[in-house]
Amino acid sequence: MTIFLTLFFLVYSLLHTYAFMKAKSVLAFNVKAGILVYIFMVIMILSPVIVRAAEKYGLELFARRLAYFSYTWMALIFLFVSASLCIDIYRFTLYLVTAIAHKDPSALIVSARYAFFIPLLLSLIVVTYGFFEARDIRAETVVLKTSKLPKEVASLTIVQISDVHLGLMVREERLRMILDRVKEARPDLLVVTGDLVDGQINGLRDLAEPFNEISPRFGKFAVTGNHEFYAGLDKSLDFMKRAGFTPLRGKGITVARLINIAGVDDLTVEYYSPLKNIREKELLSGLPRENFTLLLKHRPIVDEHALGLFDLQLSGHVHKGQIFPFTIATKLYYPHYAGFATLPRGSALYVSRGSGTWGPPIRVLAPPEVTVIKLIAQ
Repeated sequence: MTIFLTLFFLVYSLLHTYAFMKAKSVLAFNVKAGILVYIFMVIMILSPVIVRAAEKYGLELFARRLAYFSYTWMALIFLFVSASLCIDIYRFTLYLVTAIAHKDPSALIVSARYAFFIPLLLSLIVVTYGFFEARDIRAETVVLKTSKLPKEVASLTIVQISDVHLGLMVREERLRMILDRVKEARPDLLVVTGDLVDGQINGLRDLAEPFNEISPRFGKFAVTGNHEFYAGLDKSLDFMKRAGFTPLRGKGITVARLINIAGVDDLTVEYYSPLKNIREKELLSGLPRENFTLLLKHRPIVDEHALGLFDLQLSGHVHKGQIFPFTIATKLYYPHYAGFATLPRGSALYVSRGSGTWGPPIRVLAPPEVTVIKLIAQ
């Protein structure tokens, strides 16, 4: 966690430094204005720490307003720098080519002024679009045929939600939108694949109740994500239970002699708890092989030793990058970063884009989802 935070603040500071230099070169503001811009940017860099501190000490309204503004700014500056870098690379490449070819590039050159305002305008447009995309919660349906359902059961509907991030910014309205999609699917089984809560959960007590309006006939199950540990494991587990979920922490069960459900803690458990994750092979080997086996695991990392012992792994965590072009980085780190993937030995993986948002309250080319898995007997 310390390494992640150090890297985050280093990169975030570099983004602001780049943006400051671009703005200064074009707007040519004086020393006084420059100091004000500098102070503003320092506050924005430190805003995640300020938000968490304010939330911790009960300043919830201030924390929420600062979070909305500063995390939207985070998206804006990320998009601005991404677009600016593309233009800068274009300009450098053009100068390089024309220097070698000895031709006049003036007709193709983007001026420094345009190189600043075009990315700025584009970023503002994309952030506005991303705010509405984040509210466009889609039901993604996956149909799987299996011979592991009893003849008397023609089909089984499993609904997955993931990465809701209930907290300062994802509140009652967004939760209702998510749960409306869940209700429409009429699940036989409801699962959460981690990060149901965000960072501080002192003000979430009332948000557990809406989940109790949904009572699938085969129950509700959940596993921890990294944010359950950031928020405090005991409080997070208590919230899950009050919402009607059975936490699966290195545990596998057979429901109604129909389907096996197993779940493991997120890898973060190694830093926050003396408990260690059970090996998936060991966990899954003890379940009836004739049943369809569902593995709940927050991160889309597949244990090759467990292949063939589960039929479907459900994961989340990645948000499909949440904001393009960050999607590219997530795809490099996680080979299966969104959607359905067939694995060796009869196993499969589905990675949810997530149902809520983390950090910036926007999504770009990665709309939130509620996943509906329909198991069909064959």
